Formats: sequence, C-alpha cells, structure tokens
Amino acid sequence: MNKIVFFEIEEWEIKHIQHNFPDTELVFRSQKVQDETTADTFDASVISTFIYSKLNRESLQKFSNLKLIVTRSTGYDHIDLAYCKEKGISVVNVPSYGASSVAEQTFALILSISRKLLETIERSRRGDFSLEGLRGFDLNGKTLGVIGEGEIGKKVIEIALCFGMHVLVYTPHPGAERERLHYVPLDELLAQSHIVTLHVPYNPQTHHLINRDNIKKFKKGSILINTARGPLVETQAILDGLESHILQAAGLDVLEEECSLKEERELLTDDFLKSCDIKTQLLNHVLLTREDVFFTAHNAFNTDDALLHILETTMENIRAYFDNHPKNVVNG
Repeated sequence: MNKIVFFEIEEWEIKHIQHNFPDTELVFRSQKVQDETTADTFDASVISTFIYSKLNRESLQKFSNLKLIVTRSTGYDHIDLAYCKEKGISVVNVPSYGASSVAEQTFALILSISRKLLETIERSRRGDFSLEGLRGFDLNGKTLGVIGEGEIGKKVIEIALCFGMHVLVYTPHPGAERERLHYVPLDELLAQSHIVTLHVPYNPQTHHLINRDNIKKFKKGSILINTARGPLVETQAILDGLESHILQAAGLDVLEEECSLKEERELLTDDFLKSCDIKTQLLNHVLLTREDVFFTAHNAFNTDDALLHILETTMENIRAYFDNHPKNVVNG
C-alpha cells in the first residue's frame, strides 16, 4: 500500500487531500522535510512539499522506499534531481497556476484607471455625487499591447478581444495572427498601444525591459500595467513617464524594490514573511504617494481558485503516477 507524506501543509488543504485519497495512508506535517525527525514518515513511497523543504541527498537518503516527489510549486530547484535520477525517483511539479487570476487582475487595474473607480468610490462615500473630473474612456476600439504570450498573456488577449480591443503582441515565438490581433516588434508595440501590459518571466534578458530610454517611445497619454515581476520595469522610467505625461497612469501589482520571489504562493508563508519585511521596503516608495499610480501589493495571484488549482494539480499528479501514466514529470 502506498503511503504519502505531505510536508509544509496547511490546515485548509488537509480535508481536500483526505477526500481525494480515502483509501491511502496519509501523513500531514507542517514542518519542512529537513526538520522531520519522526521515523514513521521515512517509509513513504510519495512525499509532497513546497519550496522551503531542502530535498538534497542528505534529506532524501532517510526515505528508504521513496518513488515519487510531488512539489506543490512550479519551481523545483530545491530538489536534487541528480540524486533522484540515480535512485529512480520521479519528480513532478505544478507547471502553472493563477493564469486567469492574474489576467483578471490586469483588467481590474485597467478598468480602475479607465473608469476612475477609486476616486469615484471614495467621492461617493463622502456623500459627493458630482461627476466632475470622473469622465473615463471606453476600452472598446483601443489598442492593448501585450508583452509576452505565455499562459497569462494568452488569457489577457482573450479578455481584451472580448472587450473589442485591438491587440498587439511582442513575443519571441509569434503565433497565428487573426482579426484585431497582430505580432509586432517591441518599439512598434510601445508606440501604438493605448495600454501596455507585461506578462513575461524575470531573468537577465528581461531586466528593465521597460526603461528610461524606451519609455520615451510610448504613445503619449498611454497606461502601463505590470502584474508580472517588479524588475521588468525600471522604477525611474515610470516616474519619468508620469511626470512628462507620456504615461497618464500606471497600474502595478509589483514593484522593483520587492524582495526576491520565486513563487507567488511564498507570499502566504511565514518563512517568506520572516525573511522579507515588505512593508519597510515599500513604505518610502515614491510611486505609492502618487494618485496616478494604482498599486495592489502583489495580490494578483491570490484567489481561492488559483490556490485550489495548485492542490488539485498535485493530487492529479499523484493519481497519474499511481495509474502508470505520470504527468508533469521534470526529470523524465
């Protein structure tokens, strides 16, 4: 009989897991693998962890019967893949999550700006129902520039087309063009888009993808949206764009000065909060004091649906392995 041990588990997850594996021996631990000292977990055939467990040779050697590691994350650099290959241990991950959540937050920011929602709500709460200064603009017929066409970028494009927007896309691997959707170089996208939104991963090649030089190439009066990673955009470029009125507004879920982050779900863990004082990092950030900046504190991923998707994919990964049809294998 298979035995599954879940590490770094939270209370809300336990009931879902038990419901899906009613006839399987399950063990739940809140601590990380390297902190485990209870011998009755070391005969597990399957272990599931988040990214704070150090699944190195020293930790894994304790598990004499281990056949499968299921990480509840997209990243897997906390796992010694060489050791797993040597021992015939399969490793599976959650390839993506929160695509719809982040795409919808992207449009929440866009609509907040286009319809002046924050100012309208605050004014109404004060009992002021005048419409002076609250005139917005339609998204229908406007051009949205999407930088990056991964899972999130594709969702953003779908929503934009439903709004009747024209979409320009900058990506290293263009797909098929269709009505109101065209692939263009970055400079052309910046020059023609009423709204520019970023959906690329952060790496050395994308560092300051938007910077003080190319901010000058934006369409005058345009809007910048970033729900991806802070360092994709040079902070001074945003300020330059706003102060010169090249940008009329910016909608940001992330800032360059945030702590290093591998997985959005880290933001919900005590380990991340202990190592990163986000409040102190951002308190003096000049962008946060501006009325033309809408900041949502890296909350785009944070929906019940996205977090449940991580758990459901984890359970699907386990079932697929038991059925001899493994999926999302990263060392196969």
